[in-house]
Amino acid sequence: MYSNVKTCVLHGLNGNIVDVETDLSRGLPVFNIVGLPDTSIKESKERVRTAIKNSGYEFPLSRITINLAPANLKKEGSQMDLAIAIGVLKSSGFILNDNLQDMAFIGELSLEGKINPVDGALPMVISMREAGISKCILPFYNREECSVIKDIEIIPVKTLKEVVDYLNGELKIDPYAREHNQLYSGEKDYGVDFSDIKGQSSLKRALEVAAAGSHNILIIGPPGAGKTMAARRLPTIMPKLTFEEAIEITKIYSVAGLLSSKSLIEERPFRSPHHTASSVSLIGGGRIPKPGEVSLAHNGVLFLDELPEFSKTVLEVLRQPMEDGTVTIARANGTVTYPAKFMLVASMNPCPCGYYGDPFHECTCSQASIDRYLGKISNPLLDRIDIHIEVQPVTYNDLTDKIEEEKSATIRERVNKAREIQLKRYKNRKIFSNSQISNRDIRKYCRLTREAENILNMSFNKYKFSARTYNKLLKVSRTIADLDGEELIQDKHILEAIRYRTLDKYWG
Repeated sequence: MYSNVKTCVLHGLNGNIVDVETDLSRGLPVFNIVGLPDTSIKESKERVRTAIKNSGYEFPLSRITINLAPANLKKEGSQMDLAIAIGVLKSSGFILNDNLQDMAFIGELSLEGKINPVDGALPMVISMREAGISKCILPFYNREECSVIKDIEIIPVKTLKEVVDYLNGELKIDPYAREHNQLYSGEKDYGVDFSDIKGQSSLKRALEVAAAGSHNILIIGPPGAGKTMAARRLPTIMPKLTFEEAIEITKIYSVAGLLSSKSLIEERPFRSPHHTASSVSLIGGGRIPKPGEVSLAHNGVLFLDELPEFSKTVLEVLRQPMEDGTVTIARANGTVTYPAKFMLVASMNPCPCGYYGDPFHECTCSQASIDRYLGKISNPLLDRIDIHIEVQPVTYNDLTDKIEEEKSATIRERVNKAREIQLKRYKNRKIFSNSQISNRDIRKYCRLTREAENILNMSFNKYKFSARTYNKLLKVSRTIADLDGEELIQDKHILEAIRYRTLDKYWG
């Protein structure tokens, strides 16, 4: 007897439909799986055999051949268990339904016949929908994350017996669906607020601009100036996610196995790896390449505290994803690409002791040690950071001032308005913020007044900016103009953007 059921295998965030062809023939009992299966799929023979027996069905004493087509595609993952079991049961005559071509099966089997959740269920369902599959039978515990996808029926099941009874018409299971088009818009209690930060008005303004346009920012200042405190409050002013951005983030976390809530992620990620992190943990990798911190921070924030403490080789691997917004991981068994459009927020001291330029403390570092310390941050990496802001220590008067500081909710309103302007401007372009404007479109969207053009010309010649810095200036000034609700970039907007780049001269 022959049967054919469909399942899916992931390569990065993209899924490929796999036909599980099952043939039962006469001969000595043997169970073979062919079609480039990896170890986890080869081991599924024992899981499938035992799960079928413990679900109350007789395992066929025949020559069983399973072919995973296309045979030239590498297959990985335990999510094929369910499809293989359904193929065996269909060929054995336990499943009478002949209309299985419009549905797909994903799920890992336990020995007692339960269906365990799998990683990457959401991108699999999206890929199956795009391939024309109209119904997907998947683990009950993956139903929340997959229910956000329309135009495909989600059938959640808990056991192998439930699947067989459903296919034979003996059990009715309604498709699971939830409305997720409207993301959570209520006030979230972060436990921290921008009003906690005393003084540092220039730093808070720079973070507002960075959040409004998703610009990379470097904060330099002595210990205790509030660099880390301000950075960790950045999520409280970040703009709300669009539905498309939320889907992208959820797909990445689903593949990484970090989707703890099993539902759509509705908040921008904030990742803060320790400075001992390796380049693989930052970029991603492994035998089966998994997303790294730069991909887990997609559409959110990657915070690197004490930037010079990171290994220089680790920092240099950030250059390509910061420029391209993607990470390509090449391994002997394949190449995968993950999105990595993140907002880099970095903080550092101006020297090893931390007090270079501090008006209240004396720096004890030699010029050679300062040069070595700053030398860990290469000019190419620095060039890719849009905003540089230098902060001074907080004074006693700042700490004891009774004036109430501006709350995060107030700042977030301005940021959201600026983002709405950007979403409307770049509609249908797959651009969500000013930082993502391509160099080809800069002159189209970043139009300057004559006065602003003259100022930019003079500053370019004075500070010897690079072509990349020139483009960054235009993008940042575009964001500042959006915060002011202006269509044209004016002289005050370009002057503020230039102020955020003067550390280029200081660094040299």
